[in-house]
Amino acid sequence: MTVSRGIKVGQSSPRVAEVRTTLARLGLLPGFGGAVTGGKSASQKYADADTIFDEALAEVLKAFQQSRGVVPSGVIDELTLRELRHASYTLGARVLQFQPNNELIGDDVAQLQEQLQELGFYDGHVDGHFGELTHRALTDYQLNAGLQNDGVCGPDTLRALSLLGRRITGGSPQAIRERETVRAAGPKLAGKRVVIDPGLGNGEFGQIVQGRYGEVAEEELLWDLAHRIEGRMIAAGMETILSRTRTDNPSAQDRADIANAFGADLMISLACDSYPNEKANGVASFYFGSEEGSSSMTGETLSGYIQREIAARTDLLNCGNHARTWELLRLTRMPSVEVVLGYLTNPGDVSILTAPANRDAIAEAIVVAVKRLYLLDEDHAPTGSFRFDELLAAEGL
Repeated sequence: MTVSRGIKVGQSSPRVAEVRTTLARLGLLPGFGGAVTGGKSASQKYADADTIFDEALAEVLKAFQQSRGVVPSGVIDELTLRELRHASYTLGARVLQFQPNNELIGDDVAQLQEQLQELGFYDGHVDGHFGELTHRALTDYQLNAGLQNDGVCGPDTLRALSLLGRRITGGSPQAIRERETVRAAGPKLAGKRVVIDPGLGNGEFGQIVQGRYGEVAEEELLWDLAHRIEGRMIAAGMETILSRTRTDNPSAQDRADIANAFGADLMISLACDSYPNEKANGVASFYFGSEEGSSSMTGETLSGYIQREIAARTDLLNCGNHARTWELLRLTRMPSVEVVLGYLTNPGDVSILTAPANRDAIAEAIVVAVKRLYLLDEDHAPTGSFRFDELLAAEGL
């Protein structure tokens, strides 16, 4: 049974038993009667019943996937196995240090990041990846604590952290910092920097659909929408940059690097979706976060505004905004949102997205949502009622 394709309910594999045991070790399968101690080994044996993937296990697995910011498919795939492995690490179980091009990943890293963030040394995402930001925060803490600042989280550093205890209660330090950054930026859009990230590129056209004027590619729709958003943002006095040219298709890392180098205040990524069943439809937005780790409060707020504004101005179904730990959302230092604008396998969504007037409405919705983010307590306009000409007037343009 190959994990690359995913193991589904009804199938049998030793991997199923490993997943069952790991979930039990994490306290998510309290009724499990098998062994939950010990690691994997060639001689490890499982009961035949433990290797069968049943519905009960799938439901627990979905809850775990949801808590980790991945799609709750209920399928055992490589990503899920990786998340289960990461969840098995607790702070102190291993020595942590920065390893370029081979970052340590796990819940123990996330626990370290949380403690450093509460102490004011770490201002990145609590994502469980021991990267350069975590290394720098750790060495700064060690220097201030009178420890050897070697960037290695070993027994001495763990002992010092345990003596300090929690310093901040009643809210996430990252959320407080993000909120104050938005407040300090002021309500005006002029000078705000936004990276607009249309998906695909470099000859990758995505899905081809039949529009009212003939065939149109997914990449063309996203590129066109990106320019409509860009034009409105420039008119409002904002600084914008597109994450790619038409001849380039950067990786998630490269797209994030562009946004970070630009010093952007926000990043808005655009994509479409597909599904084997044409009944799947609607727009959804995603921000960095998970139930187990920290979330971007600004990203969550902005994605919520975008969702409601698009749903109010078009006939696209509002599928909500959701926390995800996708690479692009994780690697950007500023609040980032990915807007999945509909299913190109659904005739209704295709009809909406291929109409230029609707893409204008979506572009307006996204710009208005950004304005509402910065208005904070001054935002009193009902959803869907704030027009772009009123926005320009509010900007004094």
